[in-house]
Amino acid sequence: MSLGGFALAIGVLIDASIVIVENGYRHLSEAGQVNEKQRRRILIDAAKQVGPALFFSLLVIVVSFLPVFLLEAQEGRMFRPLAWTKTLSVAFSSLLAVTVVPALMLFFIRGRLRPEAQNPVSRITQAIYLPIIRFALRYRWLTIAVNLIFLAVTIPLALRLGSQFMPPLYEGSSLYMPTSLPGIGITQATQLLQEQDRIIRSFPEVDSVFGVVGRSDSSTDNAPLDMYDTTVMLKPRERWRPGMTYDKLIAEMDSKLQFPGLSNTWTMPVENRLDMQLTGIKTPIGMKIQGRSVEGIQAAGSRIEQLLSRLPEIRAVFAERVSQGFYLNIDVNRLEAARYGMTVEDVQRAVESGIGGENIAENVEGRERYPINVRYQRDFRDTPEDLGRVLVATPSGAQVPLNSVARISFSRGPAMIRDEGGQLTGYVFIDLKTNDYGSFVNKAKQLLAREMKLPTGFSFQWSGEYEFQLRAKERLKLILPVVFLAIFMLLYLVFRSVAEALVLIFPTFYATSGGLLLQWLLGYNFSVAVWVGYIALFGIAVETGVVMVVYLHEALDRRIRSGIQLTEVEIEQAAIEGAVQRLRPKLMTVTAVLASLVPILWETGIGSDVMKPIAAPVVGGMITSTIHVLILVPVFFVMMKERSLRKGGLRPSDELNEPDTVAVSSQ
Repeated sequence: MSLGGFALAIGVLIDASIVIVENGYRHLSEAGQVNEKQRRRILIDAAKQVGPALFFSLLVIVVSFLPVFLLEAQEGRMFRPLAWTKTLSVAFSSLLAVTVVPALMLFFIRGRLRPEAQNPVSRITQAIYLPIIRFALRYRWLTIAVNLIFLAVTIPLALRLGSQFMPPLYEGSSLYMPTSLPGIGITQATQLLQEQDRIIRSFPEVDSVFGVVGRSDSSTDNAPLDMYDTTVMLKPRERWRPGMTYDKLIAEMDSKLQFPGLSNTWTMPVENRLDMQLTGIKTPIGMKIQGRSVEGIQAAGSRIEQLLSRLPEIRAVFAERVSQGFYLNIDVNRLEAARYGMTVEDVQRAVESGIGGENIAENVEGRERYPINVRYQRDFRDTPEDLGRVLVATPSGAQVPLNSVARISFSRGPAMIRDEGGQLTGYVFIDLKTNDYGSFVNKAKQLLAREMKLPTGFSFQWSGEYEFQLRAKERLKLILPVVFLAIFMLLYLVFRSVAEALVLIFPTFYATSGGLLLQWLLGYNFSVAVWVGYIALFGIAVETGVVMVVYLHEALDRRIRSGIQLTEVEIEQAAIEGAVQRLRPKLMTVTAVLASLVPILWETGIGSDVMKPIAAPVVGGMITSTIHVLILVPVFFVMMKERSLRKGGLRPSDELNEPDTVAVSSQ
């Protein structure tokens, strides 16, 4: 993620330098033949003209991204390295832009310079842009209405996009974790595992398969015998069948791994370990049912499983059979045991050693120690009838069968007892065909609220990654207002005008609409990664507007200081001059940002699953915000200055001490 921070920042790092150098180049090329002293003065004045505003615009980018540090837990640990690299790199580039770059201009910008008017690219772009800005200034309210309609059409896309905690990070492997009903024997479980491995290995995209069933020799592994754990290592994607994707591959595997009594679950190894460690749920989405008894929990889980299986987004749903475990009971008949001179302990010792096994010695091989365990062979203890024939030694030396002194029977009970928050708990595992967890949970909540009523004393809650998503959503509700407030305060410090600060806030809304449009086209759900992209976008979008306003002020200030009688026509001509004649630096800064981020959208390597959703809002938002800046910002600027002219308060920008007000009418 540290490299991701550089990828987000690399286009912004040169923006200020582009504008300062281009401004110096333009002033010097228009000055004609000058001596060395005049050249240095022109370049220094050009840097002073745009330097302060550019420094603050980069400061806006830095400050607007600082709230990313407020992210907590898993998402905070993931995105803080990105935030550190982006923030520090842009902060240092802003200092270099106003210190080192002007000094380097004095050394390298010299000689015969070709004016911008002779640049063919500039002539073409200005020829296209000039009639558009004239039309926009002539029909202002129509222009504003069209832009508002565009916002009204695109912003509702946010309601059509799904939501998830984090985009799935492709790990190069998959984890197949089916669950069977309680009571399966070790022999049948082993046969099922081998058959599953054989089917998975038959796919050409699979490199290796390693499956385990049951519990390892570790106190930290509480997996029951009915839980399978198969790690599937995949070949590089270049060696997959043409057109094959990860989702298609999982769907094909799932269709061939349909065994009676098994409920399939697909995830990825690292993701699964994190989910299980943090929530206990092995699937990205799950439920925790809590209540007074395991029987009631199992009944509620079975009903939830039945209802949720109707939803089309479900690949598999399985509610734990928390009260369906099988127990073998050996009840000692004390009277019969006493007739043979035996106690209950004598009978239990025979059961423990003959059936469960007893360590009788230890084998020593160097530093290694191996216990020697003795018990009946499997053939002598496979069924209750066989167990009844286990011989129990009496004090007299005689041996009697176990069924003569004890009653052997089966019973049902809790397969595993979970306790969370002081209450008995059972899990429901949900495997989805979609990554839109938020929409699925909303739909499932409506279904359960309509068709299910829990008994008194029972409750359920959604868990898994959805739990993280809710936490991140609450944190983002705090972060986003902080971002907009920080941007507004910095813009006000630059221009000393509430109206101009508000005008420069508008590009963030149009940037959001463009980000939503590209996000919808690429099929990305809302996630923490996407919102980090939007936070980065807001600061970058404002920078383009700052550059536009600086050049609009430059053109208007030149007319004010010339002493001519200003009219509304003059203000409009000044806006056209500042917007059209200074089109090159604006397009260069936007192109630099897009050129640094667009290649990310075609990346397929490790980490691209997270970087693509971050880059998509920035790319889409920069396109629409640039169009807004080039068209609407001059319109608002002219309306504000015409109002100031009518009030008699129109002054050069460096003399403004009082804020303007937003124009409400224009001629």
